[in-house]
Amino acid sequence: MDFSFSQDQTAIRDLARQVFTDRNSDQFMASFDRAGKVYDEEQWQLLAEQGLLGIAIPEQFGGSGLGFTELCLLLEEQGRRVAPLPLLSSVVLGALPIDQFGSDSQKAIYLTPLASGALKLTAAIAERAMASAVAGQVTASRQGEQWVLNGYLDCVADGSVADAILVPAFIDGEMAFFIVDTDQQGVVVQAQSTSLRANTSSLRLNNATLSSEAILGEPGQGSAIMEWLEQHAETAICAIVLGVTEEALRRTAEFTCERKQFGAAIGSFQAVAMQAADAYIDVEAIRCTYWLALYKLSNQLDARAEVCCAKWHAADAGHRVAYRTQHLYGGIGADLEYPSHRYFLWAKHFGMMLGGRSSTIARLGALLAADDTIGLAALEI
Repeated sequence: MDFSFSQDQTAIRDLARQVFTDRNSDQFMASFDRAGKVYDEEQWQLLAEQGLLGIAIPEQFGGSGLGFTELCLLLEEQGRRVAPLPLLSSVVLGALPIDQFGSDSQKAIYLTPLASGALKLTAAIAERAMASAVAGQVTASRQGEQWVLNGYLDCVADGSVADAILVPAFIDGEMAFFIVDTDQQGVVVQAQSTSLRANTSSLRLNNATLSSEAILGEPGQGSAIMEWLEQHAETAICAIVLGVTEEALRRTAEFTCERKQFGAAIGSFQAVAMQAADAYIDVEAIRCTYWLALYKLSNQLDARAEVCCAKWHAADAGHRVAYRTQHLYGGIGADLEYPSHRYFLWAKHFGMMLGGRSSTIARLGALLAADDTIGLAALEI
């Protein structure tokens, strides 16, 4: 069997790598950070011109009509160059569920301008990983032909630049999803700062009135949409983590082969070599589990257990790789402007987005306890 990527997939990966590499040099990223910027709008438009924003958007709505695998290859390359773009939020959290569950009218309104670089999307789903004591909630009530939304949600990925946000809301205890334009009355989006600067926000809805066309799918379909979106979002984050950790390890290996102490390259020291070898094993574990989850999702197979395994490895092994690679730089690894620190921040940020490792293992255990026929391939890995 041939497990390699197709020619089209390889071409997309190579194009994305070229675009990100040409733009996101260490010198450019250093000046970008010093300028206090958060997103690279010029590169966003460049991705649109190259057709990369519309990879998974149907052709009739301005995209390329490809799939989730091609999209994840793009995200891997973004992670490899730590490109400051709201790609995950727009093309995964926002565009994928609209394409999967939305009407043709919704796709035309939101997907077409996204493919051209004129619009950004996201979804307010961070509460799924929060304790119930701190998680916010939105409720929706019907008033004639309109919906009225009230509530508060936190940690909305890239919400401060999004033109529309997918919002889960409860209707008499059942979840539904709504597409909420951020410029309409009753919607307040406030930027929040993280280690990667202001790339999240809070969302407050105060009698925000939406038309009947704003609901995504059917009113009682929200839980199914959420489960579908969670699996795709978590796998996409694993793609970013793979790119981040693989490139961090490559750079560290290069550094340890050049840096000399006591007349020898430090990479020849046993302690250094063993840590680098452990990091390599971790990167490959992230790759294998993520690719298996990606394969199953791309082929519409039950991927719940595989996504849990990929998520756990990306969070757990990703943390170890981030720590070890920065540690092997020695004192220079503590320099906040040195490139290795940027990879450390990205690995930690996306690892936290995936949630706690213990809760992920508990979720996998619950899946296996409920149905011992699923996830056997994941456990073998």
